[in-house]
Amino acid sequence: MTLRHLALRALALGCAALGGGCSGLLHSSVQPEQTYYLRAAPAAGPAAALGASLRVGHPLPAPGLESTHIMLVQPDHRMNFYSGSRWPAPVADVLEALAVETLRGSGAWSSVEDSTSPFPSDFLLQIAVRRFEADYTAGGAVPEVHVMFDCIIGRREGRDVVASFSAAGSALATANRLGEVVAAFEQATGTALAALSQQAQEAARGAAQHPAAGAAQNEDSPVPSSSRASQ
Repeated sequence: MTLRHLALRALALGCAALGGGCSGLLHSSVQPEQTYYLRAAPAAGPAAALGASLRVGHPLPAPGLESTHIMLVQPDHRMNFYSGSRWPAPVADVLEALAVETLRGSGAWSSVEDSTSPFPSDFLLQIAVRRFEADYTAGGAVPEVHVMFDCIIGRREGRDVVASFSAAGSALATANRLGEVVAAFEQATGTALAALSQQAQEAARGAAQHPAAGAAQNEDSPVPSSSRASQ
């Protein structure tokens, strides 16, 4: 018997000893991770044009909301996440994209840019993400999803704050299954972003009717850059 035949027989015996054959080494029992996405809700109707542009700053997530995990809260102040599932990007990235899409869809702004845009804008919007989780603390069979934003909008020029406000939405999942929980996330997020869009428009309209105090003072009492003695 040649050395080649002996080597092949040894390999076959080794595979059989491992149980189930060598092909079993190529498979894993670990379930693949599922990625879930959210869609922005369609605009209720066209809004009156503001004639102003808006830039959305990168949202600031609350502690525990920095990752791609789909978060949940439980009794006794416990925070956890759904295993084997994730958002397609960190929460702040997901919400920035949805906010930009919602604000553009309103039709109120001449342009809406994200935080990476190189173009200037008339107004800046900063969003802090306070809540973005499925809440099991009520003890029911299904969670209620809560989404809450704290927002500040201001003029780009001068960086003066025009308004600060909160926007929130909530939705009860129809079943304690991840697909239904994600649908509740989408509904609650759509409600919160619709409120954010409406309040941002109202703030910008109010700012247009009441110019910044410094600008108004300069218009009423312009200061000459130089003077000369009268002849």
